[in-house]
Amino acid sequence: MMTAALQVAGGVGSCPAPLLHLPAGGRPQRRQVAAHALPDPARAVASAAVTEEEEGKVRLGGSGVAVTKLGIGAWSWGDTTYWNDSEWDERRLKEAQAAFDASIDNGMTFFDTAEVYGTAARKINQKLFSVLQLMGAVNSESLLGEERQRKDQVEVAVATKFAALPWRFGRGSVLNALKKSLDRLGLSSVELYQLHWPGIWGNEGYLDGLADAYEQGLVKAVGVSNYNEKRLRDAHARLKKRGVPLAANQVNYSLIYRTPELNGVKAACDELGITLIAYSPIAQGVLTGKYTPENPPTGPRANTYTPEFLTKLQPLMNRIKEIGGSYGKSPTQVALNWLTCQGNVVPIPGAKNASQAKEFAGALGWSLTRDEVEELRTLAREIKGIKMPIEES
Repeated sequence: MMTAALQVAGGVGSCPAPLLHLPAGGRPQRRQVAAHALPDPARAVASAAVTEEEEGKVRLGGSGVAVTKLGIGAWSWGDTTYWNDSEWDERRLKEAQAAFDASIDNGMTFFDTAEVYGTAARKINQKLFSVLQLMGAVNSESLLGEERQRKDQVEVAVATKFAALPWRFGRGSVLNALKKSLDRLGLSSVELYQLHWPGIWGNEGYLDGLADAYEQGLVKAVGVSNYNEKRLRDAHARLKKRGVPLAANQVNYSLIYRTPELNGVKAACDELGITLIAYSPIAQGVLTGKYTPENPPTGPRANTYTPEFLTKLQPLMNRIKEIGGSYGKSPTQVALNWLTCQGNVVPIPGAKNASQAKEFAGALGWSLTRDEVEELRTLAREIKGIKMPIEES
């Protein structure tokens, strides 16, 4: 797919605003449910992109879906395996609800979840769900769906994901899982449906399932997650044969984890007109500055972000704080702004409470300078030791 990248000015400083990768030609028309009414990705125009920019939104790849420049990740909502100290209770529930409200109030209306966040056991086995519920487990999709219905007057964009589990085969498994996700979310369709990770086998069938869902009007755009360059190009080519644009690749990307820049994923996204959605954009809280060698994170994160690692991180964190001070911004806001300065990137930091959501919003409306962006990248190159093998598979 031939693309044209429109760069629009925004914010303070000389950092380029995010690139809107638009297929040459006119703007995609809103798709009807019938397959023959699918949008032609070759119908985007610069004027449409400018309108979205003025609304504080960016297009997801060559799709007709526009989302806010910063999204919110809902991985922690209901989770008892990685987040929340293995416990989910009424206090955490109210904090997640407040995070949703604060996100909406601060103009961030793009939310990313997945069927495996929290637990989907309610729809799989009621008895199992009852046991897990006693242990505090809640499904992220269900929670997001309930909150969205409370704010039904607000246009909320929802992204969720298909788990490529080994026992799931063929395109039908994608449609079956999607319909269960839609049930939990209380929606008839979602803005973006993604393959959460590459399957051990059957990936072509999964991609066909994404295209089927798109043609049936169950999703407005499709994407993948944790795909390396080769898998990404293969997925793009297979979907293109069906006339379905690959809108996004969601990968781990932050100032201290820049593997997408090194393994060809970022360049391929830019070339093919695929939006890079950045998860863990503040490195699971490490780039907030709250952790030090004397106060490392607890739980599973402690295995990666050790006191030794945090010692090596301090020169970068000190400079981030200095730069942030000159703008009246926190380290979190500097780290997120650094990502938006890369162009064609939508960060989705996870918000566990209202305070975090409000802080994330402060990453928008201003820009680091080009020199500051490169200085931080240079300092970050000195930090080694983070590996995510899934992207190399």
